[in-house]
Amino acid sequence: MNNTRIFKMAFASVYPHYVAKAEKKGRTSAEVRAVVKWLTGYDEQSLQRQIDEKVDFETFFAQAPQINPNVVKITGPICGYRVEDIEDKLMQQIRYLDKLVDELAKGRPMEKILRK
Repeated sequence: MNNTRIFKMAFASVYPHYVAKAEKKGRTSAEVRAVVKWLTGYDEQSLQRQIDEKVDFETFFAQAPQINPNVVKITGPICGYRVEDIEDKLMQQIRYLDKLVDELAKGRPMEKILRK
């Protein structure tokens, strides 16, 4: 499967969709940011810089300070695939983020989303 198109997509162009999905279900943009920061290790300023600079997903994850070591606890289906079975590391990281936002939109408590 050729994933180049999604890898080159700007994170900033997808981020508003994550927020809209969460807000439609009564969650907040602050919670979406918390999920992104938990996954990637970005702080508020560096996350905002990534959005402002319109970096693509490949750059976004390559420059992430530290992918949370608890990502191995993120399991289950997303977009027709089990996230733990995705072999391409970058695609798996993108799907981890999709999965976390999905859980947020479904009303899962933050402490469970953040695998505490």
